[in-house]
Amino acid sequence: MPRDLWTREQTIIAFNLYCCIPFGHAHSRNENVIRVANLIGRSPSAVARKLGNFASLDPELKKRNIKGLGNRSKLDEEIWNEFHSDWNNAVFESTSLIAKYDQKQIDDLADLDIESLPTGVDKLRLVKTRVYQSFFRKAVFADYNNACCITGIKNINLLVASHIKPWSKDELNRTNPKNGLCLNALHDKAFDRGLITILPTFKICISKYLDGEDDNVIDTYFKRYENAEIAKPEKFTPDKSFLDYHYEYVFMK
Repeated sequence: MPRDLWTREQTIIAFNLYCCIPFGHAHSRNENVIRVANLIGRSPSAVARKLGNFASLDPELKKRNIKGLGNRSKLDEEIWNEFHSDWNNAVFESTSLIAKYDQKQIDDLADLDIESLPTGVDKLRLVKTRVYQSFFRKAVFADYNNACCITGIKNINLLVASHIKPWSKDELNRTNPKNGLCLNALHDKAFDRGLITILPTFKICISKYLDGEDDNVIDTYFKRYENAEIAKPEKFTPDKSFLDYHYEYVFMK
């Protein structure tokens, strides 16, 4: 096979990286680009160009007049469509492929001793859950440049990749980055409990159930953000259908 033809495995791994790296960091000097290049036997420049090919398929970037590179292949389009039509399976396949090349990729599972689990426990389901959670966190954090979309807080220890449509309510979109928001721990908890929501206009709405508090803490951490617009991600803008769901079924009106 000619050297310049990418395989399906290489392309899937590269798209996993595309999802988990900030757009502005997708260059040949980035340590993650170099690591993936070494795994799949490509040069860092070739991997960076592949990320640029994926960028040319990204409608969110096109809206901002970012065109990406123009030499994408049919395979690039196929992998793009596979991920967007079935995020869970594509994420698990790509993560499994990475682990085949680099055992360190299963470090996220290191604290889950699969072999010691009791008989009858669905071990594959637990592994998939951990893979899903790890990918979703990386993709959402990268898309928001490791900053809370409400407050701008950048301390990674205070950030959470929050599902808009809850994990338990939509199995098919557990790993879909368009179902994610990067929030600090306080606003993540409030969002999860329905005390705040994000409208389809991307403006913040505060529940009336936070009214009547007798101190200024609620004003400081919540009311001040009423009607403010969240910081939008680079690539995976929240799907408005997920935002509608949160407003209708989670938000405490």
